[in-house]
Amino acid sequence: MVYFDYDSYAIKPEFQAVVEVQARLLRADKSRRVALEGHTDARGGREYNLALGQRRAEAVRSAMSLLGVPDSQVEAVSFGMEKPAAQGSDEASFAKNRRVEINYR
Repeated sequence: MVYFDYDSYAIKPEFQAVVEVQARLLRADKSRRVALEGHTDARGGREYNLALGQRRAEAVRSAMSLLGVPDSQVEAVSFGMEKPAAQGSDEASFAKNRRVEINYR
């Protein structure tokens, strides 16, 4: 899981190691595929959040690409605010929802 700041799709330094470990796993097994699922908190409109979730997923995909993972192994999709990890309208819940989930297929 990679978490993001409000209204941002920049990968925070503390999550760079997560991306590096996942990239290493993908490079080691070319048959593995991963879906990067971008999510947002409930603030903002549906269209905006779908676009932001996509930018977050694409940011992780780009970081993995720079680490040598072929695009053919990675799919970037957005769910916007449709699949929250945490219910609630407090900052702690919002923070848990601003994420990219890394799901192997």
